[in-house]
Amino acid sequence: MIELRSVSLTYPNGVRAIDALDLKIGKGEFVFLVGHSGTGKSSLLRLLYREQVPSSGDVCVDGVAVHRMRAGAVPRLRRNVGVVFQDFKLLGGKTVWENVAFALQVTGAKTRDVMRQVPRCLDLVGLSQKSRMFPHELSGGEQQRTAIARALVNNPKILLCDEPTGNLDPSNTTEIMELLQRINTKGTTVVVATHNQAVVDRMRKRVVRLENGRIVGDEERGFYFLGLGQGQVLSG
Repeated sequence: MIELRSVSLTYPNGVRAIDALDLKIGKGEFVFLVGHSGTGKSSLLRLLYREQVPSSGDVCVDGVAVHRMRAGAVPRLRRNVGVVFQDFKLLGGKTVWENVAFALQVTGAKTRDVMRQVPRCLDLVGLSQKSRMFPHELSGGEQQRTAIARALVNNPKILLCDEPTGNLDPSNTTEIMELLQRINTKGTTVVVATHNQAVVDRMRKRVVRLENGRIVGDEERGFYFLGLGQGQVLSG
């Protein structure tokens, strides 16, 4: 489903965000990317939805060599890869319904598809009753659920989440992570970059730890600080 082979990413200012990284994520997995700020978590996600192109190495997503993809093909990739951000990135002048529908409309979706898909996604995230509200009328958790609905409206095979609970209180954090868990059980591959130790330790999913752009640990059913559980820690 996702494979990075000998991938490095150096920004124009000389900062090496990713350094000779190898990673495989299978279909239907739920994976946490953990590590201190600046260790390469967000940069890794940007490579997967082709916001960035690697300086070297191969990035393959759902069988597609993303690093070789022409710019005109990127929208097609992003229909298969949903992205959720810490700051929601909702359109303030549009309602919940309109925010979710917009993600379909920009792909040229037919009206009947919009009318079918938007209610399905709003029901999934529990916002059917708030579809006419604007982002400023919602709580932080509701805004993030709107963002998740928008990311899911194209039925992506992969959902990438960059600090999805970073701006939320503990109660909303729990709700969002339970929602991501439900999405994963329906077959969507979920990759979450996070600093939230409590979430990682409670959910016990696969944990990949990054330091200085390299993978230094990869543990199934892991903890935020690797090696605390019963699983074997793999150095890389």
